[in-house]
Amino acid sequence: MTKFQTSITNCLRELRIAAGMSQGDLAKNVGITRQALYAMEKNQYLPGTELALQLARVLQTSVEDLFSLDNGYEIIEAELLAGRRDAVQGARVKLATIGKRMIAKPVADLGDVLNYTIAADGLMLGTKSGRSRMTDATRAVYVQLLQNRKDVEKQIVVAGCDPAMYLMGEHVRRQEGRASVVGWTMGSLAALYALKRGEVHVAGIHMMDYRSGDYNSPFLKRYLKGQNLTVIRFAAWQEGLLLRRGNPKKIQNVDALSKSNIRIINREKGSGSRLLLDYLLSRHRIPREIVRGYGTTAFSQIVLGRTIAEGKADVGIGAQAVAQLYDLDFIPLQEERYDFVIPTKYLHSHPSMNMFLDTLVTRGFRREIEALGGYDTKDIGKIIE
Repeated sequence: MTKFQTSITNCLRELRIAAGMSQGDLAKNVGITRQALYAMEKNQYLPGTELALQLARVLQTSVEDLFSLDNGYEIIEAELLAGRRDAVQGARVKLATIGKRMIAKPVADLGDVLNYTIAADGLMLGTKSGRSRMTDATRAVYVQLLQNRKDVEKQIVVAGCDPAMYLMGEHVRRQEGRASVVGWTMGSLAALYALKRGEVHVAGIHMMDYRSGDYNSPFLKRYLKGQNLTVIRFAAWQEGLLLRRGNPKKIQNVDALSKSNIRIINREKGSGSRLLLDYLLSRHRIPREIVRGYGTTAFSQIVLGRTIAEGKADVGIGAQAVAQLYDLDFIPLQEERYDFVIPTKYLHSHPSMNMFLDTLVTRGFRREIEALGGYDTKDIGKIIE
């Protein structure tokens, strides 16, 4: 054994704990004393090649993951959010500092396209033993950072379904290179719940309360009652029926959804599009049970538009900008108002929030959003009472 040099990063202890092994168990499996293993984990000695290979074999990892040249990337603890896909050791994750919590979300959960276009903030090393379950929706994990922790702390996480939030991230980076916006795609109600659980900084919502005829505020009173919130208008857009190019099924209105040869693609429960569809079906007295494809859901507007463009569905409810993106026909149904809901404390405590809000109202960002099609930004940045 040789002494550790300062240029070596030692992950032996973290990976042993992640594997659920005690020092005694690991030492026995590789044929050394527990004291020797303790010295390695304390950075007092570096094992030779043969012993390093044995350690990697027992821990089912690589020597490079156990001992590597120091690149300045630290290992931190984070709360891994439960997602649609199981995160495994080595999974790429996005990170966010929400208050005193460090939240991790697998990049793969952002969708197929974004998985290859969004850079990860870190790599998951494994689950922390002992108190691995932090809440019903999270578990404690070790993450090796791939960028400076201070840059992670500048990131703003926005939950919602508007794909334009990814453009927002690029415009924020133009204003301040180390600040960025991370978009976590989910329906409006899910975004409110994520905000309530303290998993995001901003929730983007567009939900019509068809009893009062008001947008968004009735849902804030219902689900976030008593919280100190600031609501800021992002944009208004046209929501309507997205149809395959040329409208081969000759769909003219919602009544067509009752026909057996019409197949829809739906959004998840709690999304603004799902609320609109359910309202229209009720108004037209069309039972959900006879609507072909009602139970088939797309977890983003982009997936909905792509599903129709590929001919896997005939129609769905979404934004005009998505119809323009996929060259689909579009029948408008109503104007939607999309608002950002922000805990007021973040307006003062988050280092990038002012930059985020300033970017909203820049001429360059507004013009690019409007060029997507169907967006009205005349009230963008307006505080909603």
